[in-house]
Amino acid sequence: MNPHLFVYGTLLSTVGHPMGDRLRQEARLIGEASIEGKLFSLGKYPGLIEAAGAGARVHGEVYALNTPAAALRWLDAYEGILPGDQDQNDYKRVERPVQLASGEEIIAWVYVYQGPVAALSLIPDGRWTPGAK
Repeated sequence: MNPHLFVYGTLLSTVGHPMGDRLRQEARLIGEASIEGKLFSLGKYPGLIEAAGAGARVHGEVYALNTPAAALRWLDAYEGILPGDQDQNDYKRVERPVQLASGEEIIAWVYVYQGPVAALSLIPDGRWTPGAK
C-alpha cells in the first residue's frame, strides 16, 4: 500500500493541531510539496479541489506513513469519510502526483473536497494558514 500522504490543512506540521501531532508520531515528514488544484477556505480548515492550469497549485507537506493501512483508517475517520455511499462524504481520498520541493514527483494519498465551492473563498496562493478566511 502506498505510504505517502500529502497534507495541506490542519495536519500541517506548523499548525499544532492534535491530529497533526498524532500524524507526526505515526509517520515521517518527508518535506514540503505541492499538487495541482485549487484551495478554498471552509472556515476552520481548507478544501482542495482538483483543477489544472495556471495558478492551480496547492502547497503542503508529504509524509511517509509507518503503517499505511492503520493510519489511513483513522485519517479517513478524521476527514469524515464514512463507509458506504462515497458521494455523501465531504472528502474523498485519492492517489495523485505530488511534486516534492526537490522537483521529484511521487504518488501520494490526498483528501480532495467534493462539496460545492461557489460560495467559498478561494485561497489564491494555495497556502492555508489557521485563522485565515
